[in-house]
Amino acid sequence: MNDPQASAQNAVVIGGGIVGVCCALYLQREGHRVTLVDPAAPGDSTAKWSCGQMAVSEVIPLSKPGILMKVPGWLLDQKGPLALRPSALPGILPWFLRFVACARHSKIVEIARDMAQLTHHVYQDYAPLLDACEDRNMLGQRPIIEVFDSPSGLAHERPHLELRKELGFQSEELDAAAIGDLEPALAGKFRHGLLFPDWRAVSDTEGFIAALTESFVAQGGIRVRDQVKRIDENADRATGVTLASGSRHPASLVVVAAGTGSRQFFGQLGVDIPLAGIAGYQAVLPTPEVDIRHSVIYSDGGFCFSPMTRGLQIGGTIEFAGPDAEPNFKRAEIILEKARRVLPQLQTRNVEFGVGYRPFLPDTKPVIDRSPRLDNVLMAFGHGQLGLTLGATTGRLIGDLAAGRQPAQNITPFSAKRFAFIGGLA
Repeated sequence: MNDPQASAQNAVVIGGGIVGVCCALYLQREGHRVTLVDPAAPGDSTAKWSCGQMAVSEVIPLSKPGILMKVPGWLLDQKGPLALRPSALPGILPWFLRFVACARHSKIVEIARDMAQLTHHVYQDYAPLLDACEDRNMLGQRPIIEVFDSPSGLAHERPHLELRKELGFQSEELDAAAIGDLEPALAGKFRHGLLFPDWRAVSDTEGFIAALTESFVAQGGIRVRDQVKRIDENADRATGVTLASGSRHPASLVVVAAGTGSRQFFGQLGVDIPLAGIAGYQAVLPTPEVDIRHSVIYSDGGFCFSPMTRGLQIGGTIEFAGPDAEPNFKRAEIILEKARRVLPQLQTRNVEFGVGYRPFLPDTKPVIDRSPRLDNVLMAFGHGQLGLTLGATTGRLIGDLAAGRQPAQNITPFSAKRFAFIGGLA
C-alpha cells in the first residue's frame, strides 16, 4: 500500500458528509478509483445543520477550567445553550470524566496548538476542491461577528483571544457604532463585540456538501446511497465493504469517515475510542424579512444567526442526550424564541427545524490515523463542531497517509492511540 507506484487502486470511503466527500476528492486527486457510500442524500448530513462557519481560530476546546461545576446547571436548565438530559448522565459519565480532564490550562494550550496547526491550512486545502466546482462562490468573503450583552462577556473571552493571537489568529474589538455599521439590523442592540477577519461562512451548508459531491461524481467518482454493513477483511487487511443491500464493493483501501456512525466499525478497526454524538439544533426561516449580512454569534444567547441561500439559519445550542436519543425539537423552539427577543420583527412562518449530531471526542480533537488492526483502513472522524472547517484539511492528510507520504503537519496528536492511556488521554 505504501508503494507510490501502486497509488491507483480501488478505494471506498464510508460516510458522505463533509469529511467523507473531502477525503474522497483528495483520494481522487491521488489517482484512486473512489466509491463513496452513505445512506443519505448528498448534503443531508450533520454539517447541514451547522452554522456554516470556517471557524479557523475556534481551537480552544469546549472543556474550560471549572467545567465540572457547570454540569448541575446543565441538568437543571434544559433551556440553556448547553444542556444535559438527566437520562443520559449515567451513560455519558465516563466521557465527561475524560472531558473534564482536559480542563487544565496546560491541556487547553496543548489542544489549541494541535488544532491550530490544522486550521491554518483550511483555505489553502479547500481551494483546489472549490476550483473544480461549478459555483466557485459558495464560500463567502465576509468575516464573522460575535456580540455580547455586557463587558464581562468580552472580558471572559480575553484570555482565549490572547492564546489565539499567540497562535497567529486575528480578532478586533467592536463598539456599538461598529456593530451597527456592519449589521444595521443589530444597531443599538449590542455595545460589545468581536470581529474575526480570518473566518468565513458558506452560503448554504447543504448545497456546499452537495456541490462537492457533484464535483466528485463529475470527475469519475461513484456515490452509492446505502448503508455499509461491514468491512470485508482477509489476513488483517480490508478487501472491501458489504452493504445492507447485500452488494459488495471490493477495495484495496477503505476510509472510515462516517462521524458518529463510525462507532459500528470500532471492533473491526481495533480501537476503543470515546466518540459521543452531541446534538446541535437549528431553525431555518425561509423568509425572515430581516437582513443579516454576516454570520453573527450571540455569545450570551448561545446561538448564531447564519444567513444562507435557503433562508436565515439560527442555531448552535448543544445538548448531551446520549446515544440513540430522539431529538428534542423544543430546544430549536427555544433558540427561535431567544432570536425573536433580539429581533422581534423576524417572520417565522414555514420554519424548518433540524438537528445534527456532532461527533465529539473528550479532547475535541479528531482522529486522523491508520487502523491498528487493518493496515489499509484509514480513520477520519470525531471533528466535533469543526467538521466543515477541517473537511478539506482532513482529506489532504488522508491522501498523504494513503500515498505513504509524511504529512506536512504532525498528526501524532490525532492518533487513535491517545485513548489507550489511563484516563483516555495521552
